[in-house]
Amino acid sequence: MQKIIFTEEYCKPQNLHPFTLIRHIQDIRVGILTIREKWEKLLKLPSFNKWEGYYLDDEHSVKIDKNIGKDIYLMVHANVLPTKSIINKIKKLQLGEFLSVTDEGGVAYKFSAKEVLGLHKIKISHSVEHDESLKVLHYPWQIFQLNDWAIREDYKLITANRKSRPVSKTNKVINPSQIFLEPGAKVEHCILNASAGPIYIGKNAEIMEGSMIRGPFALCEGSLVKMGSKIYGATTIGPYCLAGGEIKNSVLMGYSNKAHDGYLGDSVIGEWCNLGAGTSNSNLKNNCGEVKYWVHADKNEISAGNKGGLLMGDYSKAAINTSFNTGTVVGVCCNVFAQGLTPKYVPHFSWGCDGITKYKLSNAIEDINKWKQLKGLTITEKETRILTDICKKKLNQYIICVNKLQQQTGR
Repeated sequence: MQKIIFTEEYCKPQNLHPFTLIRHIQDIRVGILTIREKWEKLLKLPSFNKWEGYYLDDEHSVKIDKNIGKDIYLMVHANVLPTKSIINKIKKLQLGEFLSVTDEGGVAYKFSAKEVLGLHKIKISHSVEHDESLKVLHYPWQIFQLNDWAIREDYKLITANRKSRPVSKTNKVINPSQIFLEPGAKVEHCILNASAGPIYIGKNAEIMEGSMIRGPFALCEGSLVKMGSKIYGATTIGPYCLAGGEIKNSVLMGYSNKAHDGYLGDSVIGEWCNLGAGTSNSNLKNNCGEVKYWVHADKNEISAGNKGGLLMGDYSKAAINTSFNTGTVVGVCCNVFAQGLTPKYVPHFSWGCDGITKYKLSNAIEDINKWKQLKGLTITEKETRILTDICKKKLNQYIICVNKLQQQTGR
């Protein structure tokens, strides 16, 4: 049997914070599917995580050593978004060969126990070159920058040789051949415009009446778009989210709420987040200049181009009428409230936005559990363990970083 093993060893997951503090890179959603789901569907194989010896390791982590077993393994870099051409090349790899891509180096390796020399040591016999440029996540803002391309690719993958559920005649539909409804999806009295890109409505998802949707757009399983919403491409509303107001070129990874009026643009929202009524973000500076994000690993700000909104880590919340600055990063487990524009960096477990008052871990876990109960779930032991690790081991580092950033930006 063949299996996929994702490795983050050369992918610098710290550059993708805050989203890789809670999850592996391969579990980031970009387009309709997560990176893991894309690889599994294209290769038709189960996947596992390479054991790295840190807090995200679990029962799905595989230690590469002499005891790995008798299967055939395809180890791939977790930040690579697969395409059909690279999948075809990988399928042709022989044991001991690896796929090398210009500017990225080796991104996929095929091996068995015979090629394993020791812990995390694999004997490689030959390099196979691939000259196609790849879509790779190096920084978190690339999630929304690549979302247009990713929705189109996932739409083709998911809908191939399948028939959409019928679209109700109460809707105004443009380019219906690029609209796909899964079983249980509900859309009535809406405008669905797929002329600029496909529209995908997931299983048991609903778009309420009066909403205007322009593709490329994905509404994943169990999610709800509230009445009168205005959503532009390329936007992904992940599973079991609430969406409303005005949204453009953004990704809500899952289980999060942006349910009220307010603008969200060129942004990425993690899981179990909530944006209060009237909350908006800036995605364009008044001088139309470069938007820079704080990257902790580089201890510096890095340009994302001239468009960039909010990057909000998992389990964070914003009070009503919060105004997020251009290029803002909010960490994990924050309760954000402020007068005027927020700082450009809000560290993990912040109470407010100045990074001084902290969200007590026990209170944060209790509050997360209450939010999860609203969707019929409870916080897991794994989540509690991960949050405890982040709070105790990383918090002081981020306080130092935010102080440096605020000195640089004058906020």
